[in-house]
Amino acid sequence: MKIYIKNMVCGRCITAVSNIFNEMNIDVKNISLGEAETPSDLSEENLLLLEKLLEKTGFERIKDSTRQIIEKIKNLIITKISELDIDEGFLLSEFLSSTLHKDYSTLSKTFSQNENITLEQFFILQKIEKVKELLLYNEFTLTEIAGKLGYKSVQHLSSQFRNSTGFTPTEFRKLKVHTRKPLDQI
Repeated sequence: MKIYIKNMVCGRCITAVSNIFNEMNIDVKNISLGEAETPSDLSEENLLLLEKLLEKTGFERIKDSTRQIIEKIKNLIITKISELDIDEGFLLSEFLSSTLHKDYSTLSKTFSQNENITLEQFFILQKIEKVKELLLYNEFTLTEIAGKLGYKSVQHLSSQFRNSTGFTPTEFRKLKVHTRKPLDQI
């Protein structure tokens, strides 16, 4: 049985959800961002308890197929960005349609109608949050960050960063208070 779970955005989320299943003594075949798979169907009683435990931890079981697709899209984008290996010629449309085996225009329309933001805007906002994180760690130069996140140039990254945050990357790095958004709230 596949169980789709909202707000799983990182490895710690997978661990937290895994702990919930362990606590309930439910066998799990696989847990990945946004979903868990059990070898057999769960009883209605177990599903209700699972939903309560997930909600206590900040997650939510997704029952609606449209919401399931949207969560898959979000998780694919977050995972792709976290890999820090986006080619300059990367096309979000090709990536999503080939990974999900669905027409990009359908995915885009569904996403936009339900999230009030386009897929491209969501992708950019996720990349900007990753740039903020990398700037704070101070491990990479702006040129290296641009290369890892598929920007054609540092100027392109800086322009997108400024449009989104109101600061240049250099100004952001110098701020005393660094505002970052949780990935599940973008």
